[in-house]
Amino acid sequence: MNNAKKLLFYGFVVLGLWFMTGLGNAAGVMNGLHAEAPKTSSADTTRVYLIEILEEIAPGAWRTVQNGMKEAEDLQVDWVVLRINTYGGQVDVADSIRTRLLNTPLPTIAFIDNNAASAGALISIACDSIYMRQSASMGAATVVNQTGEVVPDKYQSYMRAIMRATASTNGRNPRIAEAMVDPSVAISGVIDSGKVLTFTSDEAIANGFCEGKAERLEDVLLLAGINQPYRIVKQEITSTDRMISWLIHPAVSSILILLILGGLYFELQSPGIGFPLAVSVGAALLYFAPLYLEGLAANWEILLFLAGIILLAVEIFILPGFGLAGAVGIVFMVFALVSSLVGNDGFDYELPEARGGLGLMQAMVVVMLPLVLAFTALVVWGQSLLNTRAFRRLVRIDPPPSTQTVPALGPESPLAIGIEGVALTDLRPVGRVSFDGINYEARARFGYIEKGERIRLVEQERFTALVDKIVA
Repeated sequence: MNNAKKLLFYGFVVLGLWFMTGLGNAAGVMNGLHAEAPKTSSADTTRVYLIEILEEIAPGAWRTVQNGMKEAEDLQVDWVVLRINTYGGQVDVADSIRTRLLNTPLPTIAFIDNNAASAGALISIACDSIYMRQSASMGAATVVNQTGEVVPDKYQSYMRAIMRATASTNGRNPRIAEAMVDPSVAISGVIDSGKVLTFTSDEAIANGFCEGKAERLEDVLLLAGINQPYRIVKQEITSTDRMISWLIHPAVSSILILLILGGLYFELQSPGIGFPLAVSVGAALLYFAPLYLEGLAANWEILLFLAGIILLAVEIFILPGFGLAGAVGIVFMVFALVSSLVGNDGFDYELPEARGGLGLMQAMVVVMLPLVLAFTALVVWGQSLLNTRAFRRLVRIDPPPSTQTVPALGPESPLAIGIEGVALTDLRPVGRVSFDGINYEARARFGYIEKGERIRLVEQERFTALVDKIVA
């Protein structure tokens, strides 16, 4: 396939990615219209909308609450109940949820069905009233990292502040809320210094952080003074919603980034266009489309990512070597991947309400960690994987004919600098070449060398022949 056809193919890939995100946006509009459809009920029937948070506080939980609150407000229900059972999660996501709850005109009730730890405690305190099961607990809101270690005080300070502000807004003791984060806070008769506060249901009632104990949702409504007749409208979580919530999880985003980068790398190492590129394009669609639907990935971020791919393709297929276009393309791609995870407004990443996106530093970790892992893996195992039978079968590379195969150069197989040979496969930039009827792994020093072209050895690296194309 010549360069013009390759660029045309990448153009179709770009259009396909853009078209798919456009379809996703249209689907989001249709879902919004469906949610706004009125539901009839008797005028004297109290309507209660139920949202369940029974998972880690991650972008998926924000999506659940955001969609649920919007539908509850569209339906103009009388009450919103959040059934909570979580060990916590991301502080920035919990902050977005608590902000949404504090700003709604609807009265809200938190029903702690077992645990409301860490970020779950913040969400519970953001509700107008709290009811707990006898065996439930709430608190332990100290900010920790993924290994469970306490993070630096600047993060604790932020968590202390939003806990105090949330408690004060709903008429609860801000000092007690702060004690759920800071072990240095001592409150006589409540908590000793050196311990992080966690309430049982009885302790929460005694200290004004819980209105009562209830074992069932019906008991909660009775204690809250919601008299029958009432109708409970439970939020419906579709398979699409579950899939989107799963796809926008940071761990899944990192895996998708690995697939995007790995697919591009292996596509550039193999002749023709096939399976690796399909994997990369599919991973890019799965990465950007859910973020676009959530309002995180904006049009300019997707366009920036596509521009990065185009610049990288131009660098490889048209311009010699690896220079400015390739470097700028990689920067564009990384910046777009990071920015699409953050609830930003253009280049403003310091929003008071993050729309459920990750913090800037966390987004950088999500993107840079797979970059580092991919680079390390490709350096250590990349060339070995290219030579496996499974990879060659996927990308339809037939092993080149030869009287002898030498996978890599070494002290036992020296070659004279300047020796001429022929490319047995495309070098983009790595492939196979033949010198005097013997096959070697080789890398093009500049640009792209097509199969069958004459080449010259310019340097012998540790395991690979560095070659140039012979220009007639």
